[in-house]
Amino acid sequence: MARKRNDSGAARPSGAVHGVIEHAGEVMEQRITDTLEKNYMPYAMSVILSRAIPEIDGFKPSHRKLLFTMYKMGLLGSARTKSANIVGQTMKLNPHGDAAIYDTMVRLSRGYEALLHPFVDSKGNFGKFYSRDMAWAASRYTEARLDNICQELFRDIDKDTVDFVDNYDNTLKEPTLLPATFPSVLVNANTGIAVGMASSICPFNLAEVCQTAIGLIRDPDFDVLSTLQAPDFPGGGLIVYDRKQMEEIYATGRGSFRVRSRYTYDKSANCVDVTQIPPTTTVEVIVEKVIDLIKQGKLKEIADIRDETGLNGLKITIDLKRGVDPDKLMQKLFRMTALEDSFSCNFNVLVGGTPRVMGVRELLGEWTAFRVECVRRRTYYDLSRKREKLHLLRGLQSILLDIDKAVRIVRETEEESEVVPNLMIGFGIDETQAEYVAEIKLRHLNREYILKRTEEISQLEKDIADLQEIMDNKSKVKSIIISELKRVASDYGQPRRSMLLYANELEESVEEEEIPDYPVNLFFTREGYFKKITPLSLRMSGEQKLKEGDEIVQTLEATNACDLLFFTDRCQVYKTRASDFSDTKASVLGEFIPARLGMDEGENAVFMAVTKDYTGWMLFFFENGKVAKVELSAYETKTNRKKLLGAYSDKSPLACAQQLSEDGEFLVTSSQGRLLLFHTGAVASKATRNTQGVQVMTLKKGARVLSAVPYQEDMLKKPDRYRKNIPATGALPLPEETEGEQMTL
Repeated sequence: MARKRNDSGAARPSGAVHGVIEHAGEVMEQRITDTLEKNYMPYAMSVILSRAIPEIDGFKPSHRKLLFTMYKMGLLGSARTKSANIVGQTMKLNPHGDAAIYDTMVRLSRGYEALLHPFVDSKGNFGKFYSRDMAWAASRYTEARLDNICQELFRDIDKDTVDFVDNYDNTLKEPTLLPATFPSVLVNANTGIAVGMASSICPFNLAEVCQTAIGLIRDPDFDVLSTLQAPDFPGGGLIVYDRKQMEEIYATGRGSFRVRSRYTYDKSANCVDVTQIPPTTTVEVIVEKVIDLIKQGKLKEIADIRDETGLNGLKITIDLKRGVDPDKLMQKLFRMTALEDSFSCNFNVLVGGTPRVMGVRELLGEWTAFRVECVRRRTYYDLSRKREKLHLLRGLQSILLDIDKAVRIVRETEEESEVVPNLMIGFGIDETQAEYVAEIKLRHLNREYILKRTEEISQLEKDIADLQEIMDNKSKVKSIIISELKRVASDYGQPRRSMLLYANELEESVEEEEIPDYPVNLFFTREGYFKKITPLSLRMSGEQKLKEGDEIVQTLEATNACDLLFFTDRCQVYKTRASDFSDTKASVLGEFIPARLGMDEGENAVFMAVTKDYTGWMLFFFENGKVAKVELSAYETKTNRKKLLGAYSDKSPLACAQQLSEDGEFLVTSSQGRLLLFHTGAVASKATRNTQGVQVMTLKKGARVLSAVPYQEDMLKKPDRYRKNIPATGALPLPEETEGEQMTL
């Protein structure tokens, strides 16, 4: 055998000394598959079997250890004790830290409100399941005891109904399962993430689960949906009920369904109060999401939102702006926030040490098999005890024939060790019976005592016959389980908390925003600033505030519900709505459009088109004298695209753009000073955005079009001079055209 040196220098056999790790410190080659099998697989199986996945009694090991510790502490039906005391005692069974144990206890408590039927009756601050920031107090401040329903978890646990195993240091015994008299695995929610698998079981109403279990015990083909219509959450909410969806979950143990918040509208305060939310979210997540949407300008109907959760329970208050329909707003919030969320089901349960994903029918079948075994073991335990007692009483009955003989045998026996054998010989009884007789006190050696004790024999014989019949008849066992389920449903059943909202009755409104429509004045400047001002505000305002050197190039009267198209110098157009901008005043600078719409670096907005129905045309005047007449409907998209490429042709630089609702005359000016007056009806419209258009103004070498404006009366003294059939070079203006203030092009 290879030998190594220890710290003292003495030689020792490698791996032969207790506490020394063989090959420690050596680098050894090992196949990755061997590493996974030796190192990773034991860890993975430990997590699956001993930590994350609940068993058929509905508990994970951490839950079971905590509740059993409290049971052994006598906290069922007694006064509360400090939580820290419970945590400390639980560490005898659960070798994890006190924080992990206390977290488990908090989740099982009444104060935390995570379970339909809490197992821990708590006193003090235990936080709230629906709040992320509402932390629970330390264990030294809170008190707890077992809730009354735990009587059903531990009923007959001392009658060998379940197996017990040693704890981690072999000093105590703990149960492998709890003999719950109802299917707690379906009554209280349980989630866990193991290695390579997870479990997520939604809670169901206790009375409904008991009725369903009874129905399946009586008839394996029982219709589960007739008694167990849908899950039931401790926080209430509205379950969006789809029968096919629920049938799939019940059959396979997998699937998801939607849970919607419940709310009320306070007309006097013009606010919505949300009082129940889905179990998958928290108050803080909802409030933060709504605030974020308000900042993005996607929720303009909300004036304020705040968390008013207090002693009376959960409450999120949403203040509405004037004229907002609360139901339409909530439909919008259901789509955009966690006020409506999905609950994913994965009924993964350990059965006999093997994780299995089961539907409701199969799960209740496994629980029934487990419960049948519990009842049979309890019955066998009672039967054995009664048989033992009957055996002893029959030995006592034999003394009734001659008490004096029994006294004489004991008195005349010289050695104490011979008392039992002599009684056995004298009365023809076995050692156990003789031992029992020998231990009777002298005061009890009278006929009255013996007659009273032996009267129990007939009752014991009857009880034994009944118990034996239960052992021999499986239907009797099932009848006992059914009677226990009925009692539990009667004693602990509660009305449903989650209401059903049938999916086929829901009006799934399409994302059609209700935009308040009112008159507005729109202003667009040369530098790309935009303002939306109401007529009343405009009348009360003073001079328009502008950036130094900037000027207003477009002023339009429109409504808040119109669409805005901002054309840029990169042949692109950005679409938005007037309602996306806040009403402002003349005294502010306005919104910088390139930044607000996320334009490319160096890109500038050059023209703003305003429309509601996308009728009319866009006119693009290019520096080469061509004009493109594009139908405005070419910019209407069914999808909500905000940016369109190829808004107009890039073959020549753009001189200017104009929006046209009906054909009319335009006055074009070239860099050579020539003027051309033409009618847009002479230009054919195109449906393609990047059309190059038709030649309207013929230019000499080096010349280009500078501008084009809609022609108005009195702009020119002799307009006929400039009216030409296109294409045309135009005409130089007469001296009188430029005199005075006529020409303000």
